[in-house]
Amino acid sequence: MTGFARSSGTNGVQTWNWEAKSVNGKGLDIRCRLPQGMDELDLSARGRASKTFTRGTVNIHLSISDASSSPKYQVNRELLDQLVELAGDLSVTTKGWGAPRLDGLLAVKGVIEPLEEEFDDADIAARNFEIDRSLEDLLTSLRDARLEEGSRISTTLSEHLKKISSLTERAESVAAAQPAAIKEKIVGQMAELLDAVPALTEERLAQEAALLMTKADVREELDRLGSHLAAAAALLSEGGVVGRKLDFLCQEFNRETNTICSKAQDIELSNIGLELKAVIVQFREQVQNIE
Repeated sequence: MTGFARSSGTNGVQTWNWEAKSVNGKGLDIRCRLPQGMDELDLSARGRASKTFTRGTVNIHLSISDASSSPKYQVNRELLDQLVELAGDLSVTTKGWGAPRLDGLLAVKGVIEPLEEEFDDADIAARNFEIDRSLEDLLTSLRDARLEEGSRISTTLSEHLKKISSLTERAESVAAAQPAAIKEKIVGQMAELLDAVPALTEERLAQEAALLMTKADVREELDRLGSHLAAAAALLSEGGVVGRKLDFLCQEFNRETNTICSKAQDIELSNIGLELKAVIVQFREQVQNIE
């Protein structure tokens, strides 16, 4: 399922921002992008995400910055002294060389350096603990977003199941009248065959007729389809992680429908089978989007 979440925090010295988004996927693929040196948090993010989700591609990103809005700088005095000394030597040995200007010296790369906060191990551990707590909030928010989408998809899936159920009832009605139609058709053909080929006995023709009627009987497939429908409806009512189970039931829906289409002896049952296949495809496409 798709979803997006954001979580932020600060310890007064640094601020951090977590972002996570997920897209549909058959399996679970967790991708983390964290600042260098955050291996411990990377492992935590992957471990928690794998316990929270079972399907989809989950992208997790962490950014950290200083809490102060005004950056601090320091002068590299060692480099500045070297430049002053070099400029003094050049002013003596080189004709036309004037006294160095301070703004020119300060513009040299490396003379002005950003002042970075120094943290000891205890500070880093305390900060990472707080960041990890924000990660928990992030994954909870992402899970809620995915569940909200899942609730909307569940409504759509229920509508598809109703269509499949309605088409199954129509197929049962048509199939109930099929044996009589086949019998009537075979009786006429038997009369013609007995006239054309007297060597064929009525008993042999009756056996062939019974075989044809058995091959055309779709009641067993319709019963199994009804059973699968009940199982799918129960899974939707149950909620939770049901995506893989519903995906399996979609395969069973297709199996029974294909058999019904292959056994159909009239155009009405064939058309119902084709409608069933179309709705099952729509149902399966939505199933791919849930946990």
